[in-house]
Amino acid sequence: MDAPQAVRARQQERYLEIDWGEGHVSVYPYGYLREHCECAVCRDEWTGERRGSGAVTGQDLTITSVELVGNYAIRIRWSDGHDTGLYTWEHLRSLCRCTRCAPIGKSDETE
Repeated sequence: MDAPQAVRARQQERYLEIDWGEGHVSVYPYGYLREHCECAVCRDEWTGERRGSGAVTGQDLTITSVELVGNYAIRIRWSDGHDTGLYTWEHLRSLCRCTRCAPIGKSDETE
């Protein structure tokens, strides 16, 4: 999967915006992204089950930095100190909830 054209952390609105090109922009609320972290701290690497209490939805949760990892992922450093998860382009695209990406009846956003 190709890298997106742009990745923007919208701190005031508390969402990450990814411009995939061809007029497709995905919007990921911070709590939603943090809940879907795939690192070994958040998800059991053998069973795939979530560890801990799930989503971090505190009003103070922000992104402190976003770092490109190779040409396949980003590392998000969260204000709660968590920074071990890599979000691959493929994983991020699978998390998109727009009508283009989500199965019919599962989306909650429009393009």
